[in-house]
Amino acid sequence: MNKLFTTLSIILLSNILISQTIADARNEAIGQTVTITGVATNGSELGNIRYIQDGTAALPAYGNNLSSVQRGDSISATGVLFEFSGLLELSPTTGFTSFGQGTLPQPLIIPITSATEALEAQLVRIDNVTFVQSGVFASGSSTVQITDGANTLDVRINGSTDIDGTAVPSGPVSIVALLGQFNANYQLIPRDLNDIFPYVAPAREINVKIGGMDVLNNETFMIGNSASTSLTVENTGSQTLTISSVSFSGANAGDFSTNLAPTTIGPLSSQNFNLDFAASTTGSVSAILAIGNDDDDENPYTINIDAVGTDNVATEPSSNPSSLSFPNVKPYTLSGEYLDGTNAEKYIVLWKNGSPITESPSDATTYRRGDYIADAKVAYVGSGTSFTPRGIIANQNYYFKVFAFNGSNGFENYLQNNPAEGQITSLGSQVGNYYDGISTSNSDLVSELTALINPHNYITYFLYKTTLMSQFEVKDTINGQSYVTCCYSGENKVFNDPFDWSDNDFSREHTYAHSWMPTFPCNNPEEEEYSDQHNLYPANLPNANSPRSNLPLADITGNTVFNYLEGSVGYNDAGQLVYEPRASHKGNAARAIMYMATCYNGTGGLNWGIPSNQSQETLRTWHFNDVPDNYEIARHEYIYNLQGNRNPFIDSIDFACFIDFYQMTYNTDLCGNIGLLEQMKSNFSVFPIPAKNEIYAQINGLNIKSYRLINSSGQILINESSLDSPVVMIDSSALSSGTYILMVITDKGTLEKKVIIE
Repeated sequence: MNKLFTTLSIILLSNILISQTIADARNEAIGQTVTITGVATNGSELGNIRYIQDGTAALPAYGNNLSSVQRGDSISATGVLFEFSGLLELSPTTGFTSFGQGTLPQPLIIPITSATEALEAQLVRIDNVTFVQSGVFASGSSTVQITDGANTLDVRINGSTDIDGTAVPSGPVSIVALLGQFNANYQLIPRDLNDIFPYVAPAREINVKIGGMDVLNNETFMIGNSASTSLTVENTGSQTLTISSVSFSGANAGDFSTNLAPTTIGPLSSQNFNLDFAASTTGSVSAILAIGNDDDDENPYTINIDAVGTDNVATEPSSNPSSLSFPNVKPYTLSGEYLDGTNAEKYIVLWKNGSPITESPSDATTYRRGDYIADAKVAYVGSGTSFTPRGIIANQNYYFKVFAFNGSNGFENYLQNNPAEGQITSLGSQVGNYYDGISTSNSDLVSELTALINPHNYITYFLYKTTLMSQFEVKDTINGQSYVTCCYSGENKVFNDPFDWSDNDFSREHTYAHSWMPTFPCNNPEEEEYSDQHNLYPANLPNANSPRSNLPLADITGNTVFNYLEGSVGYNDAGQLVYEPRASHKGNAARAIMYMATCYNGTGGLNWGIPSNQSQETLRTWHFNDVPDNYEIARHEYIYNLQGNRNPFIDSIDFACFIDFYQMTYNTDLCGNIGLLEQMKSNFSVFPIPAKNEIYAQINGLNIKSYRLINSSGQILINESSLDSPVVMIDSSALSSGTYILMVITDKGTLEKKVIIE
């Protein structure tokens, strides 16, 4: 076993290399390889992570190779965009160049309410707050909270700093910290004790709110088409703040006005004014509001104001993006990139499986990732020029369109004509020569398979969320939300990113139960078999994982004692209490159990045969009746890319016919006719490809009893049964162009083939 306590250094999802500002890099899609340049705002006190900041934004970079980078170093770093529990970072960082000491950025003074995604990873400072906890910071890493009296914010105390174990300050403090995120919560990450110090009220401190929202110095605020918006100027200092001037500049300065004039604002006070807007043109409107004042470090206080003219939408881009290409295509993911349009702020990417996109986005409509426009889905919205859609599976024909647009907040203007278009087919199974030299006719089959698949990369149980969940299982749905499917019940759990196990009552289900493992308990310390990703699936904890517990898997033929959606607990023919998962997961579960028994057989000198109460006949039946589909193939290829080993029972349905999974011995008398499926596959033909009006299917030497034609969304479009024919003809004249799956059923088993219809 390769002891790679992984930092995901082998998940290289893209070959695209993009060099830009950090703000631009943050707008690229997850999985893209980017190069950023900035100043490291921390050193070794936070471990292997370095927060890098330039004049536009900040981005953490993670990697063992960064250990020599010190706080204040100016560096250029290249890595893959990755989201770790909500924090966007470069992971892995594949390389960096140090330019020596640079100039550390000054921390941005913000209120607690501004600790959001817009400032993630930047060096910030929050004044006049107190710790909710008292006493002493816990030894090691811990999370505490600060409050300003109305709002709270997490503070992460890292055990690698000199803060843990020291006294928690009891009075008002100022905190300088890096703004991080863990799951749904943003958090301050102080670097050492010097970052926490007693609060001293500044002489004068200006803050501005528009429409009740804090707007930081040099930020942009969109007022849309509002004729009048509230404008509040606050002074949190100990002395009177003097407003010396108020001016508008920019392309449309004459369309804006305010009753804010030179005045004074007392200590810890505020005054309310109006920001008025009267459009004199159409399309995008903008101006810069500058407020002269005697704040020591925010004079003038500048706000970029965006609005729209009399047509209530932004200006339409001059041209759409071009040259859409797909530089990275796998069975489980793909990446696209395109060239910028002209006079375009942002882009929206639509995608569809199986047929061309005929839909277009509508003006004055805000779309989020996962939204639908008719039956086309939004894959990406942003200013970047690359995207990685979530939910790619194997052997699918995907279509894409990319539109340019300007505007936000319901004032968007999309350029409808000549979007960038493209089509790509995801890859299928990538077996290659992996099984060279292994034959089902060899009596050493079990030991040969074990020797082949047991050596693999060790991925920790903890990292399952950032591997299979974030990179494969989690998919987009409407309103910018995500969902994950429970393997047993089929429940689609909808949530707001990032995913968290406890918040969603989900867990990592061991298909081959932990208590079945001869090495049980093997979770503390954690062993490879406990965290093997081939064996783990997401499952609803209280309604699927816990009811299954360590029950054998089987078909329920007697009374059902518990049911949740498509998963049930009940009794089988032998009177055993068993768990029956949804039909589409039965084969997946069987193959995971067969894999575990084969991969770890002999570990600890023990026999890893399945428990006697788990019917191996049931597993074989499920294995052949629910053959690997394109989801399972894609998942398998992702795990192979990550863990470095394959599941033989996904790659060949025949191996299961020659292994006694109780004794883990070679046996040629287990399947009877079932073992003929490999031969059936080679005799299965579908023609013509591509088809137009008719499709023919035949299996030499066997009659077809029934068939189904299924579209890319899993819908059964044509279903014929009660047949007994060596050849079937299917009328496809009424079907749309695209990719379909033809499933045929015989007395000897079920087979599938991809069909393309013009």
